[in-house]
Amino acid sequence: MKTLFATCEISRMFRFALSAAIIAMLALACASPVAAQKDKKKKSDTQQPADSTNPLVPMSDENQIDYMISEMLGAWQVGDIEKLHKDYADDVTVVNGAYAPPVVGWTNYLAIYQQQRTRMQRVRMDRSNTMIKVAGNVAWACYQWDFEAVTDGTPNTAQGQTTLVMEKRNNHWIIVHNHTSMVPPSNPGAATGAGAQPPAH
Repeated sequence: MKTLFATCEISRMFRFALSAAIIAMLALACASPVAAQKDKKKKSDTQQPADSTNPLVPMSDENQIDYMISEMLGAWQVGDIEKLHKDYADDVTVVNGAYAPPVVGWTNYLAIYQQQRTRMQRVRMDRSNTMIKVAGNVAWACYQWDFEAVTDGTPNTAQGQTTLVMEKRNNHWIIVHNHTSMVPPSNPGAATGAGAQPPAH
């Protein structure tokens, strides 16, 4: 009888140990994916967001510059100063279509841009016929543009050309010189005086 009791006790202990082992294995099996997901989340949280200067697919200098010009014009149209500054050097020089001295430095350009931009709504700038040339860490681009906006409540349009000189600094192309000129309208009544002159872009 003692032997039978001892055997039952051993069997019960064995079942208990086996159940405990199974529960422990299940807990570990469930914890591993959770831990892996937490590690994966930590890794993805620490990864930096994608940057156009280090794309997943390498771009040629010409393509990087073309992208940068599009980004700059987009920021210029919507008034995104932070994005606009990302593409302009602090020591930029800017020549616009008005008969005025060159503007030297980002801060001076920004003051003029903001002053003119506050007068405009529904701004649209289309770029065409872009030519880009790269020579080492220096490049230049020329393009034509069509401008539309409502300035001081009056709709106006303008056309012109821009030449940008860029320099590659810290592996990022930035504008160091901007020369923008407006083409006189073929129909003198087509543009509306000073309101038709967009700030250099």
